[in-house]
Amino acid sequence: MTISSAVDRDETRITKPLRVKVLTTYGKFDERPKGEMGRAFVYVILGGGVAAGYAALEFTKKGVSHGELCIISEEPVAPYERPALSKGFLLPEAPARLPTFHTCVGANEERLTPKWYKEHGIELILGTRVKSADVRRKTLLTATGETISYKFLIIATGARALKLEEFGVSGSDAENVCYLRDVADATRLVEVMQKSAGGNAVVIGGGYIGMECAASLVINKLNVSMVFPEPHCMGRLFTPKIASYYEEFYKSKGINFVKGTVLSSFVFDDEGKVTGVNLKDGTYLPADLVVVGIGIRPNTSLFEGQLTLEKGGIKVNSRLQTSNTSVYAVGDVASFPVKTFGEIRRLEHVDAARKSARHAVAAIMEPDKTPEFDYLPFFYSRVFSLSWQFYGDNSGEAVYFGDFSGTSFGAYWVHKGQLVGSFLEGGSKEEYEAIANVTRVKPAVEDLSELERQGLGFAVAVSQQVVAAAAAPPVDVGGSGSIVVLEKPVYAWHAAAGVVVAASIAAFAYWYGRRRRRW
Repeated sequence: MTISSAVDRDETRITKPLRVKVLTTYGKFDERPKGEMGRAFVYVILGGGVAAGYAALEFTKKGVSHGELCIISEEPVAPYERPALSKGFLLPEAPARLPTFHTCVGANEERLTPKWYKEHGIELILGTRVKSADVRRKTLLTATGETISYKFLIIATGARALKLEEFGVSGSDAENVCYLRDVADATRLVEVMQKSAGGNAVVIGGGYIGMECAASLVINKLNVSMVFPEPHCMGRLFTPKIASYYEEFYKSKGINFVKGTVLSSFVFDDEGKVTGVNLKDGTYLPADLVVVGIGIRPNTSLFEGQLTLEKGGIKVNSRLQTSNTSVYAVGDVASFPVKTFGEIRRLEHVDAARKSARHAVAAIMEPDKTPEFDYLPFFYSRVFSLSWQFYGDNSGEAVYFGDFSGTSFGAYWVHKGQLVGSFLEGGSKEEYEAIANVTRVKPAVEDLSELERQGLGFAVAVSQQVVAAAAAPPVDVGGSGSIVVLEKPVYAWHAAAGVVVAASIAAFAYWYGRRRRRW
């Protein structure tokens, strides 16, 4: 029997009584044990989340042939934009539903519906759990007993929600206790939320899921209390001053905060439904609905002992390649070098998933043309009328600007004399781009009070300089023959100086030198 590149067809399944040699799509023979069924692909994406969809799109752009690529996912639906689950999916009016948020609408591309995958010859193996992996033999074994082999594997397994039982609290299986990680969770949450309208909801956790779900629950006319052990919301990212703004806004919407304590136990009725929660500090809160958002854990178990792990994820290099050269990891599961900060990090955000997925595909398909992955950490959220973006790192000293009693304000973080992070609430597209640019170049900062005074104007001025520098060659300033490359401009100039910079790099370089000598 001849096996063509269309390896997903039924006639390519191997059911020989003895060990057989199978010609795979990538031109090598693979021996399979007696009675084993299998399919072979050149490229396999393991996981069906955001990263999988963006990787598939990049594969098509790079010219993948029909039948060469498959996606294996435990979920029964094609990859979708997971952020929609805590936002549009929970709205009481005109809620988001599939297929409207299949990937890749987050990048303003064509939505990748099941029809799209079929038209591009990409096999979707859905509702399928992989129970073991052998990176040496380049095979995956599914729960149904099928072996799927590959030449290149992209691990996009993402993460799972941490359960209360892992912290010694039972009751997660109650009908009105909800988590939010996939579309099945979101569908269940909507059902319970609709049944509980006008009742009491308790949100366990003060991070992303907690904040976004609390907003949606209020919009759905529930009385909401948020419970978390930290002294303020979004403890991993926000400072107390920034958190205070959002907590006061949430309070104005009727949301109650119970901070510095954790869930101790549930109170159940005779039918096993939760009617209230007991907190460790002795507080009791009535509850018709409980939403738990206490963090996630990367899905690395299939590869423990086979690939190098670091910081809770699968360690990859600047090409997103693991310790096995045929295997790449992207999204929540990948611990990768962040060049801006010179260290390995694992980032839990959709933007990192999208961009790492595309870069991994480029590194596989065009290795000689693909530079190192140079990612600037980015986080954002949109709830109620609020919208914020953060870039970089929140280490060092925070410098605030703007009107914290109004609708637009922000902060910079300065560490060891350099600006390393920027935050902005209520900005325009151009202003968000400005704080991204200023964070990427990490300008030197020597006077925090002057930085505070200039505020957002500082980022705008530096951004103008960055754009101008990118559009012009380096400038020779003086007789020494040295070239000034504007990678780390100094903090202090006025907005008018930024305009001059945009018009003349040479003029800026001269001014820059004079200012430095005065300091």
